[in-house]
Amino acid sequence: MNGWRLTGILSLLLVAMTLGLAASHNWDIEGVRLAIRATARTSLVLFALAFTASALAELLPSEATRWQRRNRRYLGVSFAVSHVIHLGVILALAALDRELFWKLTNVTTIVLAGTAYLFIAAMTATSFDRTAAWLGPRNWRLLHLIGGWYIWISFAVAVGKRVPLDSFYWPMAVLVLAIAAVRLAAMWRRNRRRVAVAAKALTS
Repeated sequence: MNGWRLTGILSLLLVAMTLGLAASHNWDIEGVRLAIRATARTSLVLFALAFTASALAELLPSEATRWQRRNRRYLGVSFAVSHVIHLGVILALAALDRELFWKLTNVTTIVLAGTAYLFIAAMTATSFDRTAAWLGPRNWRLLHLIGGWYIWISFAVAVGKRVPLDSFYWPMAVLVLAIAAVRLAAMWRRNRRRVAVAAKALTS
């Protein structure tokens, strides 16, 4: 699977998973909470694949990482679909039980998450050739760099505060840390290469 077909298939699977989990509990609060947890995990996995695509292709070149880099755009849009579904089931929980909703969140979290969704919207909107060209290469890179790291921070905060309360979040915490480690390792390697090239140019 490649390209927009990949995005389409993943989107259909995400919708089917969410509806299946909610229906398995007769569309009650427990079913909605299961769907929230599941879409949180799918969002993180898809974000990890998109955010580390170039770095992994550089650090661990293989057919798999080349496929990942080639489909970075489509994995990123699939992440956006997953997170929009995640938002939808959160709003469903708020509609079903407002008191429980406010026990699980607060205004600060909503503001931080809302900002992440603004970045997701902007990054998704510029995932098409025409809008990317309109924004320009430099601005596109800046938006996706800042937006990507902000989304990473939002995952780190959301997962980190829940780790002491629920073992469900331990694998997610490991993945969040691994994402940052891969990106920073690739950045360090590129910087070393630039320094080596600059030093060679000075001595030649």
